[in-house]
Amino acid sequence: MGKFIGIICLLFTLAVTSTCSYKGITLEQECTGHLKRAADANKVEVASEELAKSIDYLEKNDLTKGYTSVIWNTPDEDIGFFYNNLKSSREELLKVNDSTSSLEKTNVLMKLRETLIDSGKKGDKITCPDGLSRYPNNGLFVVLAILSLITLFISVVLLSLEL
Repeated sequence: MGKFIGIICLLFTLAVTSTCSYKGITLEQECTGHLKRAADANKVEVASEELAKSIDYLEKNDLTKGYTSVIWNTPDEDIGFFYNNLKSSREELLKVNDSTSSLEKTNVLMKLRETLIDSGKKGDKITCPDGLSRYPNNGLFVVLAILSLITLFISVVLLSLEL
């Protein structure tokens, strides 16, 4: 019986970690990957298209307002600010036309890159609220992560007793 419960606990832990990984990968494929491409673009048109894909994903998944935090709100977890910044950046890109000078186009692209990329100790990364992939269920995922750690411990104990 202990072995059965241990395996169930391991499966629960695997399900929680797999779900979190899947949600993170989906966000990267549908949003942050396009933000990276927009930041790296050499043409305003390409940057605008990539930014539009990210904005469409955010709107389609209702990721336009709120905070990703669970206990208290901090500015770096403000989804509304993040979303509005992307929208404003796209509007700036759409103002560029054939009469815009090459220097102005370069400046718009540089400003976009500065908006989308954060430089830190570990290198550059896309500016995005932590936990966005799990929003609006961040509280649930915290509880599941804690339960997952507890069940992992239980499964290790029960399975080691069976050996």
